[in-house]
Amino acid sequence: MSHLFPVYSRWDVEPISAEGSQIIDKNGKHYLDFTSGIGVCNLGHRPAKVQEAVENQLNSFWHVSNLFIQSKQDEAAKLLADAAGLELVFFSNSGAEANEAAIKLARKATGRNKIITFTNSFHGRTFAAMSATGQEKIQIGFGPLLQTFKHVPFNDLAVITEELDEDTAAVMLEIVQGEGGIHLATKEFLHELQILCQSNGTLLIVDEIQTGMGRTGKPFAYQHFNLNPDIVTVAKGLGSGFPIGAVIGSNKLGEAFGPGSHGSTFGGNPISIAAATVTMQTIFDSGFLKEVTKKADYLRNSLIELLSDPLVVDVRQLGLMAGIELRKEAAPLLAHLREKGLLLLPAGENVIRILPPLSATYEEMDEAMNIVSAVLNEVHAKV
Repeated sequence: MSHLFPVYSRWDVEPISAEGSQIIDKNGKHYLDFTSGIGVCNLGHRPAKVQEAVENQLNSFWHVSNLFIQSKQDEAAKLLADAAGLELVFFSNSGAEANEAAIKLARKATGRNKIITFTNSFHGRTFAAMSATGQEKIQIGFGPLLQTFKHVPFNDLAVITEELDEDTAAVMLEIVQGEGGIHLATKEFLHELQILCQSNGTLLIVDEIQTGMGRTGKPFAYQHFNLNPDIVTVAKGLGSGFPIGAVIGSNKLGEAFGPGSHGSTFGGNPISIAAATVTMQTIFDSGFLKEVTKKADYLRNSLIELLSDPLVVDVRQLGLMAGIELRKEAAPLLAHLREKGLLLLPAGENVIRILPPLSATYEEMDEAMNIVSAVLNEVHAKV
């Protein structure tokens, strides 16, 4: 009997070691991991420079609290703010906490209450983040949600124009809806949405929890569309597996988050900051991001070939974040892929999500796509 609450549908895989794009389980079986810890291990498992930085910090101190000046925290904040084109950072422990802080910040800074989000969005499982999420399956059973969140169809400017009013504090969105099925915002929608927000005094919050940290070939996905958000949230890939999230905001929001207005006991923990600093120094390098873009183009060619498979409805991609929409449920195919030694994720009921480490090799991408193609062929042959 397990003493853990059964909130996860766990795979029959127990890792004992991992490095780069590879996981080895307790039976000695090798897996090619193209889940990246659900978008966390963007540099692969146990990147050497991150491990070295963490070990150095472990030999210094682990925790002192945010009552103390911590210059390394400020150095990490500058790296993050500069990459986002913003000025101020608050460190949290997770993406959900970052989104909670962003929601509080938007409401306090504007003095308004309503926040508009989108159907099929995912912003976390804490209460405000769950209320912001546009998926009923996340919310069922928890009673009345926070009433000041309004969900509207994604990429539909007409509906959001009608919903936006003088009490709208912020519009909050993902550039790519990861958990919702790898749905991409259109350039036209994002451009008009930004104009609409600016004209109404409404803040634009971009949730980059999964799309940030180089996942799409730029530090943040909104940078593909020349957006200038007021608030950006980030987590997952920020710490290479160590728990850390962040809210990045513009200078004009500084007064709203003054002393005592928000806080986190473990936010900006020295160990996580050490991991995040080296992670950012690596990922935000222009040469590294250029190589991610090349890999994304390479992966796209393999994905396009899958469109000829009778089981495939569509493929959608931005950078090294891709989804294969199927004509059937994804879960059985994912189990079959695991048997073949490839780890991939679902995104909704019928989408296979591909999140390779940004450090994955071209040979590993070939191996992964060959396995996907072979499994699709096997399943189609049985049908």
